[in-house]
Amino acid sequence: MGHARTLSISLTGLEGTLVEVEADVSIGLPAFSLVGLPDSSTLQARERVRAAAARSGVRLASRRITVNLTPAWRPKRGSGFDLAIAMAVVDAQGDLLHHVPSDTVLLGELGLDGRLRPIPGVLPALLAARSLGITRAIVPEENLPEARLVDGLEIDGASDLTSVLHRYGADVPPSPPREPVAPMPLEPVLRMDSGHATDFADVIGQAQARRAAEVAAAGAHHLLLTGPPGAGKTMIASRIPGILPRLDDADSLAVSAIHSLDGRFDARAGLLRAPPFENPHHTASTAAVVGGGAGLALPGAISRAHAGVLFLDEAPEFPSRVLEALREPLETGDITLHRARGVTRYPARFQLVLAANPCPCGMAYGKGDRCRCTPLQRRRYLARLSGPVLDRIDMRVEVRPVDVHRVDAEPAEPSAVIAARVAAARQRQLTRFEGRAWTTNAHLPGPLLRKEFSPDPSERRLLDHAVAQGRLTLRGHDRVLRLAWTLADLAGLQRPTAEHIGLALTLREGEPR
Repeated sequence: MGHARTLSISLTGLEGTLVEVEADVSIGLPAFSLVGLPDSSTLQARERVRAAAARSGVRLASRRITVNLTPAWRPKRGSGFDLAIAMAVVDAQGDLLHHVPSDTVLLGELGLDGRLRPIPGVLPALLAARSLGITRAIVPEENLPEARLVDGLEIDGASDLTSVLHRYGADVPPSPPREPVAPMPLEPVLRMDSGHATDFADVIGQAQARRAAEVAAAGAHHLLLTGPPGAGKTMIASRIPGILPRLDDADSLAVSAIHSLDGRFDARAGLLRAPPFENPHHTASTAAVVGGGAGLALPGAISRAHAGVLFLDEAPEFPSRVLEALREPLETGDITLHRARGVTRYPARFQLVLAANPCPCGMAYGKGDRCRCTPLQRRRYLARLSGPVLDRIDMRVEVRPVDVHRVDAEPAEPSAVIAARVAAARQRQLTRFEGRAWTTNAHLPGPLLRKEFSPDPSERRLLDHAVAQGRLTLRGHDRVLRLAWTLADLAGLQRPTAEHIGLALTLREGEPR
């Protein structure tokens, strides 16, 4: 009887901490204590480990068993510590011929029959392990496709506890034949690189709204579409991810890690390379959209939409606290969630696309003679989108009913053609911002925008006049300039002109009535 240790990984958001699992088996009344701030699912490992070890040919000693998860002050959550706990206890009671190496992490949940079951969050856990100097990992076989996406680690898969015990010299019988482990249930994730993708060629008419969507995609700008029901707002918004460039390596790893942590990542198709698209229903809670939960916060829709599109259909129907919670991540590109057991940070650099009706009944367009809403109802409805939220939206475009007589005269471009122009504009931004911390016009810092990247005073006269009149805030001024840069990039020009600034101002303020 003695002491042994193994290693595992504890995740707080996407940040991982190396956890040393210490096991001590000593003389005393039979007991199994698990300490180190485990949550309820981690604490239940005692029963899973005891049953799994017995089924694998190793009975835990009738002694006092104490397992400590170090650092003991950091909360631990989940069942991914089961394998590390089991191997530490078996080693401490002297049933292993070889110790588990100090450069190896063990991840996996144990079934009562000894099988090793898959867990969520393997990708961020192994990314953290690699950054901490770990060189080897043992994971459940079902997690192997995901684990092998991490370069620089020697990854081994195990089907059950018996196979891991054999690896380190335990004298146990071979694994008995067992039924296959049921795969971990995965929620569907929209992958634009597989199956049928929506296309802008399906959109009938709406040239102005399609152009606004192209500008939004080219510069990573936020967009508000207003118009009556059936005008095509949702159709246009859902096609924006199809014209965005594919994710680079850094964004692909971040997006895949978020979906892995959320239990929605199918690694058999590789890293997520298509920009994600999230469209929560307007009944969604603040925690569902922004992130949250008891203890340590889980990612919400805004984090799952990182490097992609967050679409809020019927935006005024969302609770005001949900819309107001978007203000910080729209500015900073991440979200920090404070909970009782810790602080969690998730990336949340998304493009926000809002769709709204002009009034509760949706008929307040044109002359508005079909609308039956009172002026007070209209004001209350539109006031649900507060000024601070609207000030962070780059473009506000009205989507009017389609004129069926002009449909044939305006052939719709397919997404592939639009995506080529967007890719060319993004490449110009990459070249212009080479060596900087940002890659798109939407993320260009304001102080630098007003100095190094500011147009000539004669060209921005119209914009300065709008600020002087109080029609634009300083934030709005900067967003118009960023829009002008994107319009210049789409036109293939080196700098924006007065015409681009005027068009950007129109897209920002909407067409005059």
